Amino acid sequence: MSQPSQQDEIMAEQAGLPAAGIEPILEAKGLSQGQIVRKRFLGHSGAIIGLVVFAIIFVTAFTSVGYWGIPGWWKYSHDQVTPLVNDGVPTASLWPLAWGDHPFGQDRIGRDLFAMTMRGAQQSITVMVVIGFIAGLVGVVVGALSGYFRGWTEAVLMRLTDVIIIIPGLLLAAVMAQMAGRRDSGSWFATFASTNGILALGIFLGLITWVGLARLMRGEFLSLREREFVDAARISGASNARIIFKHILPNAVGVLIVNVTLTMSAAILTETALSYLGVGVKAPDTSLGLLISQNQEAFATRPWLFWFPGLFIVLICLSINFIGDGLRDAFDPRQKKFNAKKAKDTGGRHIEATPVTAFDGTKGG
Repeated sequence: MSQPSQQDEIMAEQAGLPAAGIEPILEAKGLSQGQIVRKRFLGHSGAIIGLVVFAIIFVTAFTSVGYWGIPGWWKYSHDQVTPLVNDGVPTASLWPLAWGDHPFGQDRIGRDLFAMTMRGAQQSITVMVVIGFIAGLVGVVVGALSGYFRGWTEAVLMRLTDVIIIIPGLLLAAVMAQMAGRRDSGSWFATFASTNGILALGIFLGLITWVGLARLMRGEFLSLREREFVDAARISGASNARIIFKHILPNAVGVLIVNVTLTMSAAILTETALSYLGVGVKAPDTSLGLLISQNQEAFATRPWLFWFPGLFIVLICLSINFIGDGLRDAFDPRQKKFNAKKAKDTGGRHIEATPVTAFDGTKGG
């Protein structure tokens, strides 16, 4: 970053900041909202690490064993049986550095664990994305409408939310899975679910996991609708849709992103739990939860069959949480890092950080 000019120092002095603490002025000067968001996200080390880890897992999972009929670069498929090599022990090692034919090992019948783990990661990521999109979309719409319009709209939508909250999600998912397993029933749901099991599971779970986000968004909209910039937008003749999506929603995006990322992480664990209980993904297909369930008895004798799927579940969940934390800090206009070193002047006096005003939605990204 270039050295502050004399004009910048004058601006800092007028704002009550020392010369060493004028970075917020330099960051905001001449930058659009999109550039500020990008700058904040790239400055979040945890989010960058999570993004890199998730990108590696995503690319490896969807290119190694293929997806939707597109062949992958790995020589084995998740259901291919081959002769056992070294009694199924992983062939990968750090010293000497080696990869081998079966880096994650093999199960008892000779299936390659690397291929099965990559297939399971595909399933988990698919469920995560579908649930995050559907739950985020429905939760934002319901929460925004109920919080902004109030009255009978709020009463109807919140009562619907209360009804869905009291129904156990795992119970509904188990019932859905059982219905999907009845391929001879002839219903459209059974036909769709039997041929698109993981997609049907993601859609169903997305339609019952939006309630938490809807209540949080309602609370944000109840607070933000009374702010001055919303009154100014009403006076200027802005429509309700413009006020909701251009003025209020950008100021609630921090709550939205954090909740969606938590929902996506919980989605992986939900799919794992359902597969572990035998009502999620079923053979011959596989998932990370199903791999753990099938190999739990071999934990003492073949621990690699348990550890590798569990490791990928942990890595995916942690990376998504770190990415969400970085996006929250980047998008939320009320988030501002406080640098004690730069806010401390030569006399040892500390300057408190000035709160950042809310986005009014009038400046483009």
